[in-house]
Amino acid sequence: MTAAGGDEGRASVQDPLGDPLKDPLGGATFRGALRGLFRAALERLSADGVVGITAEELPGLVDQVRETADPKFGDYSGTMAMALAKRAGLKPRDVAVEIIRRLDVGDLFEIPAEPVGPGFINLRVRQDALARAVVAAVRDPRMGVAPVATPETIVIDFGGPNVAKPMHVGHIRSTVIGDALAKILEFRGHHTITDNHLGDWGTQFGMILWGWKHCRDGARFAADPTAELARLYRLVRKVADAKPEELARDPEAAALAARYPDTGREVLAETAKLHEGDSENRALWEQFMPFCRAEIDRIFSRLHVSFDHALGESFFQPMLAGVVAELMADPAVRARESRGAIGIFLNGEDAPPFLIRKADGAFLYATTDLATLKWRMEHWKPDRILYVVDSRQGPHFEQLFATAKLWGCGDRQRIDGVEFAHVAFGTVLGEDGKPFKTRAGDTVGLESLLDEGVERAGKMQHAGDKTQSADGRPQHVGTEGRVGMDAAEQRHVAEIVGMGAIKYADLSQNRTTDYVFSFDKMLQLTGNTAAYMQYAVARVEGIFSKGGVDCVALRQSVEGVSLSTPQERALALELVRFGEALEDVEIDYRPNVLTAWLYELAGCYSSFYDALPVLKAEGDERNSRLAVCDLTGRILRQGLELLGIGTVEKM
Repeated sequence: MTAAGGDEGRASVQDPLGDPLKDPLGGATFRGALRGLFRAALERLSADGVVGITAEELPGLVDQVRETADPKFGDYSGTMAMALAKRAGLKPRDVAVEIIRRLDVGDLFEIPAEPVGPGFINLRVRQDALARAVVAAVRDPRMGVAPVATPETIVIDFGGPNVAKPMHVGHIRSTVIGDALAKILEFRGHHTITDNHLGDWGTQFGMILWGWKHCRDGARFAADPTAELARLYRLVRKVADAKPEELARDPEAAALAARYPDTGREVLAETAKLHEGDSENRALWEQFMPFCRAEIDRIFSRLHVSFDHALGESFFQPMLAGVVAELMADPAVRARESRGAIGIFLNGEDAPPFLIRKADGAFLYATTDLATLKWRMEHWKPDRILYVVDSRQGPHFEQLFATAKLWGCGDRQRIDGVEFAHVAFGTVLGEDGKPFKTRAGDTVGLESLLDEGVERAGKMQHAGDKTQSADGRPQHVGTEGRVGMDAAEQRHVAEIVGMGAIKYADLSQNRTTDYVFSFDKMLQLTGNTAAYMQYAVARVEGIFSKGGVDCVALRQSVEGVSLSTPQERALALELVRFGEALEDVEIDYRPNVLTAWLYELAGCYSSFYDALPVLKAEGDERNSRLAVCDLTGRILRQGLELLGIGTVEKM
């Protein structure tokens, strides 16, 4: 065991532990390194006959090495002694002592001779090892985050709006969660393939086709095709649904409903004609699609979200009949005809089947999803496929995944090793606790939501940054007292802050829960908001601008960092946990793990900045604190970029 140390001692990479500039972790994280050491200790414990542990049990036990909730108990803690003691009929403290006896922490950690409480094994990172890890991160373009040892190919299906319908607030969750996961997994070192699986072949097109034939406005279409197609969709939906409360608010829809009482049936007929290859409907679909796609691409571009592919339902339409035939011919799938339809009876004859063809011969979402899955398996050969879709689709994906495993999608041996995951998310609510709607009761349009976010951010910027110059005139002041934001810069900052606020408010929630949408809360400069995080980055930028410091030269020249104060040590420890935070996001595909960690990092930096001089410090101490500030800014900026959120130099 190593001797205990403390914050009161100054530590730097100049301590004699081999190469002073070499990463002591060799690309691992401190938690990862410690888990490896615990694994070796547990293997020795089992080999010595103290407690029997199988190879299958080891990973779960090792995962019980986690960060401590309170720094006064150390930096990391192993809690597996309690579970092992119960099995062996021993006292937890006795098992913990036996683990400590076999735990060789080398020159990375400090460990007490005795466990704490009922059997907690608490450890601290050695000051010299921590300092060296920080310097390695400062010099590393990846800020100390090593790529995964075994990269995987991961397909991420997100976005997926219906092309003939205006995008609304409900599309924000799939879009920002999927985009963040793609960026994080790519940064971790995986090969990601993103696919915007567009709904471009469904009933919504039947509505537009019917509307085009019965109530189009040619002049409007010539002036703005996407606006006219959106108008037709909204109008025909009301007519087809024939809900009295909607018709009462829309005289045009009411008149059409009275004139065409069978609109709902006729819409389905127009959809069927399209699917059957009717020349008129197919020609109209081909005429409308470029306008619909351009509008969707424009909205995604504004959100700074892009996709590797956008293979819509229409791409897979020619494959559906073949998929049904394959499923019917495969005895493992248990697909059969029932009342004229074809279904897969996954849960016995008495349970509802997974329908893949209707009695009238029409195919369903299930058929398209199975064809899509087979195509992805054949062409992309993924190790994982993630579907970032509303939690209400959970039963559909359970049946989809079960069917795919039975079928094998043409390769049963390979599909057994593929992970399918429904990355589910909850609903966006208004402040009344109900699904977010306009005052008129309509679903909030996505573009109007983005416009309002940018407008509010601009007003906040204008109100918050005004001050008085020496001659009494108002002026805009940037971070650290820097003057100078013209109108164009203000618009740019408002766009970045407004978009960031909307994205971060969503990503900072546990994705499986509903959340209340509130511009007032998400634009605050305090608390866990994008604006607070962006301001933290701007504060760091301000230090280097004010001091005229060359960050690139600083990174190359720094040879040591000081951990002589509690604030320095706390910030240093948080900085080297960046890789751990990203690893935890991947475990359960939850971006809010990263937002929570970034918020913690920003808080540590604030405590550091408020307590210690940086530019006014001298010599090695000044360089050390500048290096830590620089690393903090880079990690905060990188973390926000992985969430799809931009940063600005001043706010």
